Order: sequence, then structure tokens, then C-alpha cells
Amino acid sequence: MARSDLLVSLIRAGATGERELLKSTVEALVADERAKSHHTLADRLQRALNAVSITPPPLMSSALPANSGRDAILEVVPRFQLDDLILPLPVRRNAEHVIEEHMRAGVLRAHGVEPRHRVLLSGPPGNGKTSFAESIAEALALPFFMVRYDALIGSYLGETNVRLRKLFDTIRTQPSVLFFDEFDAIGKERGDTHETGEIKRVVSFLLMQLDQLPSYVIVIAATNHAELLDRAVWRRFQLRLDFPAPDQAMLAAYVNRMIGNWPERPNASASDIARAIGKVSYAEALEFCQNVRRRCILGLGDIAVDHALRIEADLWACRVNPIEPHAERSHQAPAPSRSTAKRRPSQKKDPPASKT
Repeated sequence: MARSDLLVSLIRAGATGERELLKSTVEALVADERAKSHHTLADRLQRALNAVSITPPPLMSSALPANSGRDAILEVVPRFQLDDLILPLPVRRNAEHVIEEHMRAGVLRAHGVEPRHRVLLSGPPGNGKTSFAESIAEALALPFFMVRYDALIGSYLGETNVRLRKLFDTIRTQPSVLFFDEFDAIGKERGDTHETGEIKRVVSFLLMQLDQLPSYVIVIAATNHAELLDRAVWRRFQLRLDFPAPDQAMLAAYVNRMIGNWPERPNASASDIARAIGKVSYAEALEFCQNVRRRCILGLGDIAVDHALRIEADLWACRVNPIEPHAERSHQAPAPSRSTAKRRPSQKKDPPASKT
């Protein structure tokens, strides 16, 4: 677009109050100036744009119905920074790249490239997917919105699509991070014969909305069941990151970080504690450490941290572990004793045939 056309669009946007036209025009001007190496002017234009609210005007906001798209999202204050998380190296590197792309989006746009803004996280629960999404929002100082499925999924035909449209119409009004937890709830495979036609229409509409989102809205979706997602859903995401369960080294590093904040450090090493609690997720390791800390606090100084650690380790060994299949035995009847097992075959023998 010629510079004269950009100036005309800028004046029209200011006169009519079209916020989206104003934003796109100024972004085009910034890219044009950066391409000419006029970085000082480009920075001034960018700062001026950031100072302008891109939310709808007050008159439009007051006219929004009570069941607008904002009802389906919950704003959460990010609690984690990227450095707070223990992540696999590929995940950390990709997160740093996404953050850099959005912090320097003007440089990319000057060359006709948009920053990546659709990320899919998969892996077992409790291993940092939600914390990862929060850390991205914290690093970019963006609002963090979580999707509320209870307010999104309707029971009537077409109701879910209507609510999805309102949600995306609302979210595209400002730069933000939109987080879909348990994404397989609405992104299921359309070829599944057990699903209804309504779910298939929802998935198709969701894909269209994801394609139309501007790059300043970062969509992060997380799932514990990647195999349930529609194949077309996978293609919509520019980054697909795996969050596996931690190994012993990563778990020991996490435990060491937890006990490092305690007023009294136990004699047992972090590696010993990690081995004692076994193959668990980060969330379970956090739960174990917090249980030890609670026991020490409630002991009012009479319970040493090593004693509390031993008690919790014994209790922890009795818990049901969903990661190990044999843990389900705790719900079953006790195994028969050896003597009982020996008697059972004789009880099951067929009666002797009657003599003819």
C-alpha cells in the first residue's frame, strides 16, 4: 500500500473511530518505516499505538449483552515466570523464541512475517502445561484468559458455535494469551463414529476461528489425550510441544528447589527424596513437599523436618498411583493367601462321573 493511502486510512480511522483500521494502518506505517531504517520514528509510532486503547468504545461495551463472549473466559493473574519452570530443553528454547518473536514483532512485520501465535501442548497431567502458558503471558505482560467450558458448551443445536463466535469476537479486541485447557473437549477427531454431528460442526467452526485470529492473540491449547484430537487441529498449531513426565534428575532438581525455600533443610538429599516418592509428576512432587511442610508447621517446632519427611514418605508409599497400572490393586479385594490358593483347585474339580 502506498504511503498516501496509509495516511488516508489513518485519517479515516481517526474520524470514524474504527479501532481495528487504526491499529492495522499504524502497524503498516511502522513496518514501512523500519524497512527504510527509520527506527526512531517507527518506535515513536509503536509507542503511540500502544498508548491507544483497542477495546471497543464505551458505547459499544455498554451495549454488549450479559451473555457476551467474556462470559466464557476467566482472567487469571500469571503466577509463574519461565525461569521458575523445569522444562525439557526443546520446550524452553521454543518458549524463548515465541517470546522474542512477539517482543520484536515489528521487525518481523517489516519483512512481511507474523510471529507464531498458536501453540499446542500435550502430555500427562501435572507436568507444567498450564504453568507454561502463564509464563508466556507473564513474559509478554499480556492478560491471561482461560476458557470456561461450562459457559461455552451448550446443550442446544448450534448454541456452542454461537458462544464460540462471541468468545473469539471478544478476544480479538486486544493482545492477550487465550488458554484452552483439556482442549480435546472441543477439538475431538471428527472421524470418530461415536461423536455426534454437533461436535463435528463445532470442530469445523473452531478451526475456522483459529485461522482468523490475529497474531497479537496467542492461543495456547493443552491436552492430556493428544490421540483424541482431530488431525486438522494439529495442523492449525505452529508449535506442538511435548510435556513428558519428569525423569529422576528433573524431579530431583524440582525437589531441591522446593526444599531450598524451607527454613530447615533435611539431611536427606533431593535425589534421595525423589527416589522415595517414585515416578510422579511435578504436581505430585509439590504436593508431597507441601505435606511435609504442613506437618512441620503444625508441629510448632516439636517435629523436626527429617521426622516429618519419614512420616510422609511412609504415608506416600500407601497412596494409589495412577501412573502405575498395578496401583489399581488397592481398590480390589486382597490377594488370597498361599494356603487358600492351594485349596481352590480341588474345589473347582468336576464331580466324578456316575457309574453306569
